[in-house]
Amino acid sequence: MTKAPERHALVVGVRPEKRDEYVRLHRSVWPDVERTMSECNVRNYSIFIFGDTLFAYYDYVGDDHDADMRQIAADPVSQEWWAYTDPCQVQIGETRDPGSLWQPIDELYHLE
Repeated sequence: MTKAPERHALVVGVRPEKRDEYVRLHRSVWPDVERTMSECNVRNYSIFIFGDTLFAYYDYVGDDHDADMRQIAADPVSQEWWAYTDPCQVQIGETRDPGSLWQPIDELYHLE
């Protein structure tokens, strides 16, 4: 039997003066960034924008989410990508993951 994917959602703010730059960057995400996420068991990754709020969602299909997230964080190409995207972002709301811009949010409802 196949294990159901874990659903993950995160939220962050986008700096109003950097919004256009952030949108432009995500119109052509680097293939190596996408490849690393796929190799680390991330599927169905989406980022939505509403005003100055970004919402990300992905399915995780691996066995060790924390280890795979560390592998993505250690990837030099992903780090370079974040050097462009991180300055566009700002923490919003409650800080649940200190040191991280993107904050995890709780699933309230899911229709399967």
